[in-house]
Amino acid sequence: MRRIGAHVSAQGGVENAPLNAAAINAKAFALFTKNQRRWQAKPLTEDSISAFKSNCLKVGIAPGHILPHDSYLINLGHPDPDALARSRDAFVDEMHRCQQLGLSLLNFHPGSHLRQIPEAHCLRLISDSINLALDATDGVTAVIENTAGQGSNMGHRFEHLATIIEGVEDRSRIGVCLDTCHTFAAGYDLSSLEACQATFAEFDRVVGLNYLSAMHLNGSKSTLGSRVDRHHSLQQGEMGTEVFHFLMNHPATDEIPMVLETIDDSLWAQEIEWLYSLERAAS
Repeated sequence: MRRIGAHVSAQGGVENAPLNAAAINAKAFALFTKNQRRWQAKPLTEDSISAFKSNCLKVGIAPGHILPHDSYLINLGHPDPDALARSRDAFVDEMHRCQQLGLSLLNFHPGSHLRQIPEAHCLRLISDSINLALDATDGVTAVIENTAGQGSNMGHRFEHLATIIEGVEDRSRIGVCLDTCHTFAAGYDLSSLEACQATFAEFDRVVGLNYLSAMHLNGSKSTLGSRVDRHHSLQQGEMGTEVFHFLMNHPATDEIPMVLETIDDSLWAQEIEWLYSLERAAS
């Protein structure tokens, strides 16, 4: 079964996120467990944690179908030692918050070299950062999100993801979230069935489909290979819709969270319904 949802608001407390997901008939969801644009956050309260777990049970969304996202400020490959240490501390805190909520995944952007260190050094720092976080926590898988490759961001090549994973000591707790917009903007074609098959075959060869732990489902305002990260609604933009037919019926996407980050949240319920119609059409 496919588990489709969206990155919903947790305004007013993380316990509201499951209810916001249910309101759009989602069977998965993403959230921020703290303000994503601030370093500091108040600890989660016992009441909030309990209400979050209760609401997840109420709406029937299991922990493995929830994909929290870490702060945008974190850079696990930062070239400056002090800034790197701050990012690492913040990432461990994000992992702990997932533990408290009973969640098993944490989605994150790998990091940027800021044009100050070689790519290989940056990738090594990212792997080391993940190792530190996994050593300090239990039960949470670190899920690397591929990027569009804007600026000095790492993770836009499948080889980057493979190198990061190779440097992780506990590979039972590392995964990948493929974002359709990012993948397309990074130069991997998803505009036809044949292109999707070729791109997934390359991902399997370079990284391994066994590491695919989640998907972000987005249209793309940007052209193929532009390395510009601009999301669009599912049925709009440069990429077309064949990729969503493909994903809704590929064995690797069964029972993983597949999360909308499309630009018009008023369409989310409609987009979720449309995606499920693609699965039914092929069954």
